[in-house]
Amino acid sequence: MFPFTQGASVIRAVLSSNPVFYSYSVRPARLFNPRFRMPGLSKEEIQKIFELSTDFNDIFEAFEEAIALKFDDIELYRLLFWNKFLSPDELCMFGDKLAKEFPTLAYDSYMWLANVFEATYAASDNYDLALRYFKKAALVKPAEPDPYLDAADCYEPDLNIPPIAQLIDFLKLGAQNVANANKIYQRLAYLYELLDNDEMTQFYRRKANPGSAPPPSGLQPA
Repeated sequence: MFPFTQGASVIRAVLSSNPVFYSYSVRPARLFNPRFRMPGLSKEEIQKIFELSTDFNDIFEAFEEAIALKFDDIELYRLLFWNKFLSPDELCMFGDKLAKEFPTLAYDSYMWLANVFEATYAASDNYDLALRYFKKAALVKPAEPDPYLDAADCYEPDLNIPPIAQLIDFLKLGAQNVANANKIYQRLAYLYELLDNDEMTQFYRRKANPGSAPPPSGLQPA
């Protein structure tokens, strides 16, 4: 998509001119020259910057240093994801770059981002972003139930966000991949109940409880 080492200001320009990637803005930043990144930072110093810094430039350069030093500790980057001074675009940029550099951290990175976006919904309207990153996590580990269950649990009925149709499709995909899908079936039953679809509500309740009576003849998932 773009070379990360071209600098924070270049990345901002790319994101701003390509709204298909991100829908928010990234703050202006001085041009970052990788030859002059913060040299010799310890892991503890990077951790402090991630947790406490309010300056995007410092965070950006500390992140570059962490990548260069091959720090692959998800707990370090968890502090970055919870830094309240970073915009959604900036968080997405860091999380996607981290997943690319350290594929073994991809699942945890996406799950942390999804949970951050879910928790900050009230301030930033980020439930759609939460669903996006739950989906990314599921692509990395499709047999893990948590992305599907957590996505269902962040549904806000009054506002229909994330869109219930998208959630249902995502959960149905999860039911095909997860070894024990009973909890996913329970969430599907709940979502169909919200739609006043009694037939599908009962269908998935029976799926969640295999010992119950069979569904009406010919009834299949919608």
